[in-house]
Amino acid sequence: MLFVAGLLDDVFSLGPVPKLAAQLAAAGIVIGNGATISGLISNDVLADIVAVVWLVGLTNAFNLLDNMDGLAATLAGIAAVFFAIDALTVHSNDAVLAFTLAIALACAGFLPFNLRPGRAAAVFMGDSGSQVLGFALAALGLTASWKVAGTTVATLLLPILVLAVPILDTTLVTIVRLLDGRPVYQGGRDHTSHRLVYQGLSERRAVVLLAVISAALGATSLFYAVLDNGWVTLIGVLLTFALLVQFASVLSDVERAPGLVQDRGWLHTFVANPRRLVESLVDFALVATSFLFAYYLRLQGNGTAYERHIFVLSLAVLLAVRYAAFIPFGLYRGVWRYAGARDAASIVGAVIVSEVVAYLILDATQVWGPFPRGIFIIDALVCTVLVGASRFWERAFVRAVSSLTGRGGRRRTLIVGAGRGGRSLLRELRETRGEQVVGFVDDDPRLSRRRLQGVPVLGGLMEIEPILVRTRPDTVLVTIPDAPREKLGLVVDACTLADVPCRFVRRDKDLDPRVVLGAAAD
Repeated sequence: MLFVAGLLDDVFSLGPVPKLAAQLAAAGIVIGNGATISGLISNDVLADIVAVVWLVGLTNAFNLLDNMDGLAATLAGIAAVFFAIDALTVHSNDAVLAFTLAIALACAGFLPFNLRPGRAAAVFMGDSGSQVLGFALAALGLTASWKVAGTTVATLLLPILVLAVPILDTTLVTIVRLLDGRPVYQGGRDHTSHRLVYQGLSERRAVVLLAVISAALGATSLFYAVLDNGWVTLIGVLLTFALLVQFASVLSDVERAPGLVQDRGWLHTFVANPRRLVESLVDFALVATSFLFAYYLRLQGNGTAYERHIFVLSLAVLLAVRYAAFIPFGLYRGVWRYAGARDAASIVGAVIVSEVVAYLILDATQVWGPFPRGIFIIDALVCTVLVGASRFWERAFVRAVSSLTGRGGRRRTLIVGAGRGGRSLLRELRETRGEQVVGFVDDDPRLSRRRLQGVPVLGGLMEIEPILVRTRPDTVLVTIPDAPREKLGLVVDACTLADVPCRFVRRDKDLDPRVVLGAAAD
């Protein structure tokens, strides 16, 4: 069914509704034949809903992932191999083993004709191939692990880690397109693979890097399942999510402008921002400490063996959900020395949302028994305080040092233009002592009332006068000198009336070296 729908889409370009209808029908057939999440969720209706979301989501994830030669087939083949190993060693299933090996070998046979270094691809899989691959692997996740297994942490993680790269890519693309006001189903060059190319990698290296990451995640998932040790799994969750958060945060900052960067190597691409890696590691310690403190405070001791089992499982789920919530709430988005009330609200919101979601997941999948649910309330309060302190200590420290050294006064700067030049200027000013950027002014409606690298876009050029009154800047820097003359005139006139210095910043590119050297000689 999916192959036929995909083939019709390849030939006639079907809209998103017919494709989604075919995916839902296929999911209904699979679930109706017994492939569901009954091993994890006791409520049949909820189990079926989650299974549908999983099947349709992974189908579209691979459909979106098929954006570069060899990428979808490589990652599908790797995932199939790990499902085959799991079917042979952990969750014994001869049918799954045969099916996964068939998928892996089919992908291996396809790749030489699709991934040909130095030459154009001779064949493409299209929607008729990518949808079938994604749906088959999603169904294997249900059949191989979630349908038959118990409630161990490794069981929860196996399908997610094996398919983590497609999930990460789809999540990143979905968030970016929703923020930009573009349809999620519309094609574009904003995928993980494209962003790696924009960072300086060749397309071939980008495919290989994503394949290595996928293989490493799959290997950790099998390690958890074989070892079956809750605490070792938690440490693995720490490393896995810390690196994925680091990877996603680096990619989310990449400008969609190919050719403007040089090849900086794989290592630089992956660890370009060690600050975020440190933050994610610190967050693991804080989240674990908070939940452990709530557990001991509520139970006044170690508790029973079953309560310790629920604790370990709950902590694993809480870590995963909390990391997933911290990213969209902006807790890894920039420098916290300028944090304010809105950032504090983001911390509170991220902790509460993640606590509620984690509780709902556990409530749907576990029997609480004597385990006290009040632990989650205590944890939410303690975690909010700890995470807030970890973020705001930098602001408090900088202010304290400024007070002691008499350097508390900073020049307040308003930037007109929130494009690439404005954001580049923001990063430069943040590294300059005594500078504070109070906001952006930009006419792009997609940026209105948003925050870029932690700095708010306060409004458009027509609102410049009230913005000057509200922010009281010491200087205004205009980074869009090529804007219409009448709009720039509004800025200059408003600054003149407010008695605020206004300067234009022009950043030239590709200057002739002879001009630069000649100017230096003069």
